[in-house]
Amino acid sequence: MPSGGETQARAFYSGLLGVREIAKPPNLAKRGGCWFASGTLKIHLSVESDFRAARKTHPALLVEDLRGFEKALAEAGCATRRD
Repeated sequence: MPSGGETQARAFYSGLLGVREIAKPPNLAKRGGCWFASGTLKIHLSVESDFRAARKTHPALLVEDLRGFEKALAEAGCATRRD
């Protein structure tokens, strides 16, 4: 993620998705970024100074209520697209 993106990442992953943030090891915490975990789900977000969003890669999360999830994303101002 870009430098300074931690607040937005926390709002999305913890706030919207409800995935708990976990502490990074001290030697990695100084580099920025944030980690999230819930059960077997682990999301590690690192900071890159020259960050450019990948065009052909993405995380994939399995959800139980896709329509409800899409509605929650839309209400939070997140765009979705069926593919």
